[in-house]
Parts: sequence; structure tokens; C-alpha cells
Amino acid sequence: MLAIIGGSGLNQFPELEIIAEQKVITPYGDCSAPLIIAKISSRQMVFLPRHGQGHKLPPHQINYRANLWALKEAGVTQVLAVNAVGGIHPTMEPGTFVVPHQIIDYTYGREQSYNFLLDGYINHIDFTHPYCEDMRQQLIASLLSANLPFQQQGVYACTQGPRLETAAEILRLQRDGCDLVGMTAMPEAALARELGLKYAALCLVVNWAAGLASEELSIDDIMKTLVAGMDDVKKAIFLFAKQ
Repeated sequence: MLAIIGGSGLNQFPELEIIAEQKVITPYGDCSAPLIIAKISSRQMVFLPRHGQGHKLPPHQINYRANLWALKEAGVTQVLAVNAVGGIHPTMEPGTFVVPHQIIDYTYGREQSYNFLLDGYINHIDFTHPYCEDMRQQLIASLLSANLPFQQQGVYACTQGPRLETAAEILRLQRDGCDLVGMTAMPEAALARELGLKYAALCLVVNWAAGLASEELSIDDIMKTLVAGMDDVKKAIFLFAKQ
């Protein structure tokens, strides 16, 4: 079963054929919102808004462990995460989609693992390739079919947030080899791996990262790009679900 984790801009998905809403009690507390059990292209799936209903949860306060645990309990085997990101690489301008292939984690203070509640067992997961390659290729095929501008790989820098980065921080990320920057890829991707869930991300670039544009970042401009891109995000998701 497929799950869609909606990021900023994808808090609601009214185009889905909703079957039920399900509140899942987890050992790690409440997840961001009740799971929406639905159909997409006749395929049963689950939708979960990462930031909660009304986009109330900042990236560093999301209960990632509860979210992924709830999806696993609901029978999910594949997770497609949607992320709004800033572009660092020159080819990743606002309005471009990216299917990342790697992550560098700059977050701190987040609950990173399920290991702490497992007596006598530490799950040292192989995280060499954080994204499922089969799902990445399906995403690439979907974006090609939709005729959308995209880059088929990128290194995602996951920062703590909720503030945006300084220009000096972006220069550091460039030197580290990062192509795009966001706040929600980790620990989400690692937790999915611990639970044996296939995981991939569809990223929409909504702004140039700090210091890379001629003007300072404007939240209004970011939101305009985000809103304008949501129809294309949904188009790509529907094509992905048909495969």
C-alpha cells in the first residue's frame, strides 16, 4: 500500500476518493493528523499531512516516529514524501521538481530512531542509499509523462528550521556538495528504513536558497510558487500511483 506524506502546500488532497479517517494510537504519541484512507486511480492508499491539519507543526516539532509507525500499522509498504525545498544547484531554480538520491543531515535534537524502546537490540540500518531506487525511477517516469521540469537526482541538505538559512550557511552547504535544502527529510527517511518501508521523495523547489538570488527571500513569493506548483505535484502523484 502507498502512503503520501504531504508537505508544505499539500495539507489537503480533496481530489482523493476518501474512504475513511483513522486515528492511530502509537507508542510514540500522536501523529500529525488522522490518517486519510483513500483511493487514487482505483488504488487504495493513505494520505498524511506532515505538518498537521492547518499546517500548524513546524519541522522540528513533527512527531516523525509516530507518523511512520502509524503508516506501518496501517499496512503501508511504500512512502512517497512531498517536500518544498530551496534550490542551491544552478539547475534547480524555483518551479523545478527534484527526485533526490542522497541526504546530508544537519538537524539536531530530533528523535532519530526507534531503537531506544527495543530491549537488547540495536538496528544499525544500512543507509548508504536513503531513497528507494525503484520508487525514484517510477517518479522520474511520472515526471517525464507529465512533461514537468525536473532534475533526476540531487543531494538534499536537511536543516533544523524553522528559520531559513543564512547566506553563509548556504555557502557551507554548497561546499558540502548539497544541491537543495529543506527541513523535513530527516529523520523521516531513516525511520522509514528502520521499519522496512520503501521511501522516496518528490521535491518542489519554491525559492533560491539564501544569498543565491538578487533579492532577499520573500515568503509571499515562496507561497506563490508553492501554490502554483501543487497541481503539478498532484499530477505527478496520480501518474505515479497508476504504475
